[in-house]
Amino acid sequence: MEITWNISQLDRRTSDGFVTTAHWQASAVDGDFSASTYATCGWDGEPAVPYDSLTKEQVLEWVWQSVNKTEVESNLANQIDVQKNPVTATGVPW
Repeated sequence: MEITWNISQLDRRTSDGFVTTAHWQASAVDGDFSASTYATCGWDGEPAVPYDSLTKEQVLEWVWQSVNKTEVESNLANQIDVQKNPVTATGVPW
């Protein structure tokens, strides 16, 4: 299973460039099966890194300090497992 983390958007104060919110997504792919989750993390404070110098890796580290990365990835794996081994079904018998 391949898991990819991404930052899709940053919200910042224009006065000093402090990032107030990161919009993040984690996606998992296992063959024909996929799962994803989207959420945000927010902060308040002073900028430690100038906005123009930020990297995706730095912001992901901030996200992982706020979000349990292992739990998110486990939930994605569980979603894929349910797709592979459904516990419910729909349809009609005729």
